[in-house]
Amino acid sequence: MSYEWRSTSIKIILALFFISLLLFAFSFVNHTAYTGESFAKDYNLPIGQSMFEGDSILGENQSIQLPLLGNLPFMAHQIKSLDLQGILITLTTGTVPFDFTTISTEGIDSYGKAQGFEGPGYLTYEGNQLAVKAPHTYVWGYSAPYKILTKTSDGVDVVENGTVVESIPTSEIKNTDFGGKYYNTTTIQNWYNYDSDKSNFTLERGIVNFSDGRNNISAGNVSIIFGDNVSDYVAAYPDGTLIVLYMGNVTEEDGEVYSTSLGSHPEYGDGVREFNARSFVDAWNNTVIPPNSSGNGKAYIDFGSASDSNAPGGSASHGVCPPARVLRAAVLAEGFGLPVGMCGDNDAVLFGFNPSEDIKVTNNHDYPVKIVMWTEGSGTGMAIYGKIERFIPS
Repeated sequence: MSYEWRSTSIKIILALFFISLLLFAFSFVNHTAYTGESFAKDYNLPIGQSMFEGDSILGENQSIQLPLLGNLPFMAHQIKSLDLQGILITLTTGTVPFDFTTISTEGIDSYGKAQGFEGPGYLTYEGNQLAVKAPHTYVWGYSAPYKILTKTSDGVDVVENGTVVESIPTSEIKNTDFGGKYYNTTTIQNWYNYDSDKSNFTLERGIVNFSDGRNNISAGNVSIIFGDNVSDYVAAYPDGTLIVLYMGNVTEEDGEVYSTSLGSHPEYGDGVREFNARSFVDAWNNTVIPPNSSGNGKAYIDFGSASDSNAPGGSASHGVCPPARVLRAAVLAEGFGLPVGMCGDNDAVLFGFNPSEDIKVTNNHDYPVKIVMWTEGSGTGMAIYGKIERFIPS
């Protein structure tokens, strides 16, 4: 910076200082003493909304301008940051931007932008002041239907966030284009043909009841805030599943690997058994369970049936028990309880429980865990493996 420009800048600052002294007597004229809570209510701030560094807590509003004479102290943040353009605008318009440091405790700069953290933070109250909090080491929430089809007597209603946005007659269901990664128009037609009126089919899932209390989010915002991988994970699991959405600095630690082989039971059909064993592994592989919570396997997993006179209804999904024994061994070794839907016998899965959605594994650690399962080979000698991965805070 040249000597002349430095000298000019100093003169401008000194001039502003003297102007401030002259106007001090007017500094309380029409001044409204805000708290963070009262300001949020007056200006409808999105309390609970997820935010990243640099986002404005004002949402669509770019700034809040107040009369200069009633809010002269707010010029201080312009002077401290040498915001010469802002100072000139203030002096020529007679208005000054609100200084958000006067009603906040952390995470918000004087202009109302989130600062000082990494990852998806959120706007909240701290006492009666505002704060944008950094995400906790782990953030999780429940998946919940956001966009659904509801069967009616003459078609389906498309319901989005609780509001009917479209009604489709029965004859037009075959022409809909609601296909996702895990379902298509045929899936929807089959659901419509076999389910009763008022039943629902989930098209998209959002997240509700966050562990840190932030606002519920729509299906579209899952990917925007937490990424495409998380969005894909949410889509793969049933409504009501607890989902780990974010992890900060963690160390991954492997548990012991457990294994078995499929074995042969030709009376149930070894081909069906292999299919079911692979389906079980697919259902549970890479399932992440939040701290002190229960988790289930994926949705949209098909299991074949084999005749069994001892089973209710005369058939069962034989072949799921070998991988279920591997899962049971891994979770019990981790110090967890026996999963819901299992027993301690060789036939590990109880009749009447879907081997994916109905079995519940409870993680009693203070950190998330991931269930990892895989197979090697094929046929009755197929090997089945499983382990627990721990995400320990660094």
